[in-house]
Amino acid sequence: MNQEEVVLCGSSAYTKKYYLNSDFQKLPQGIQDELKLMCVLYTEDVGGTLTLKFDEDGELIFETAADEGDLLYDEIGSVLKVKQLQNTKQELLESLEMYYKVTHQINVEN
Repeated sequence: MNQEEVVLCGSSAYTKKYYLNSDFQKLPQGIQDELKLMCVLYTEDVGGTLTLKFDEDGELIFETAADEGDLLYDEIGSVLKVKQLQNTKQELLESLEMYYKVTHQINVEN
């Protein structure tokens, strides 16, 4: 069975909005706040959009994008910022992957 990617959350510098998938509303408020802060600070710092998704294996993927004509988007800064977040938030990201695998993938397989 081929499962689609599942969006956890995302932020856009263009719309100045943050999104948390309603399937993850049961996450503790502190974790929700940390995700929001992480995504919003990324887009304020680098520009463009940031989306955190779970792939079919339950791995958390950082997906970044920018509008074609966006001259203010910092492509190099984007790569560096994602690596920084993956290092500084490693424990949080691993915990989210485990939470997803336990709460979502088991339900899909059964």
